[in-house]
Amino acid sequence: MAPLLGGIPIDIQSIPRMTVITGHYGSGKTNFAVNMALQLAQAGQQVTVVDLDIVNPYFRTSDFRDLFFKKGVDIIAPMYAGTNLDIPAITAEVQSVFAKKEGYTIFDVGGDDAGAAALGRYRQEFLNCGAAHWYVCNCYRYLTRQPEEALAVLREIEATSRLPATGIINASNLSYDTTAEDILNAQPFAEQLAQLSQLPLVTTLVERALYPQLSALIERITPVDIYVGPVWQRRDMEE
Repeated sequence: MAPLLGGIPIDIQSIPRMTVITGHYGSGKTNFAVNMALQLAQAGQQVTVVDLDIVNPYFRTSDFRDLFFKKGVDIIAPMYAGTNLDIPAITAEVQSVFAKKEGYTIFDVGGDDAGAAALGRYRQEFLNCGAAHWYVCNCYRYLTRQPEEALAVLREIEATSRLPATGIINASNLSYDTTAEDILNAQPFAEQLAQLSQLPLVTTLVERALYPQLSALIERITPVDIYVGPVWQRRDMEE
């Protein structure tokens, strides 16, 4: 049996070698990027994470540099990531991932259209390699509580980056306070967003402890660990 990525019902060989992850602030996109990278690495795959979050300096994949190093995940980050300087400087090393013939690359992109501006620089490279562009949504976050609002953010990201989205990731959550009922209540939102955007609902993310309760109730579901959050609660501090 082919190994699975979390609970996504597709084998690793069919997952795009290059995936762009976008979403509004607080949607859960960075936590998804971290989980995806670690799960691929655990399955023996070569993984590179590109931190293109040049807007929000607080929660970003480059914060997990030490954890990635332990797990064998490569990280490419803006020049001043992890410092007190909030300068949107993108390293030339990013260009190197497009020449790779093996392994997986995950782009974690800054929230909404402002952060997506960095994608436009690599638009043609993404199109040439057939990259997936997955939009992460969360109906429990400000400005994306209705499907129409989430769609508007998605269209802004697409317009700014000039990179069409290829799928929806439902990451609706209330962090550590999320219940199984919260996940179930968010399903109609995610399904309506997929319908409005005419994009497939790739999967619904659920905290690992809730997965046993929901695995039989949601068709496409992926268990994830919570890595992104207050520093005193961050799971990577225990790794």
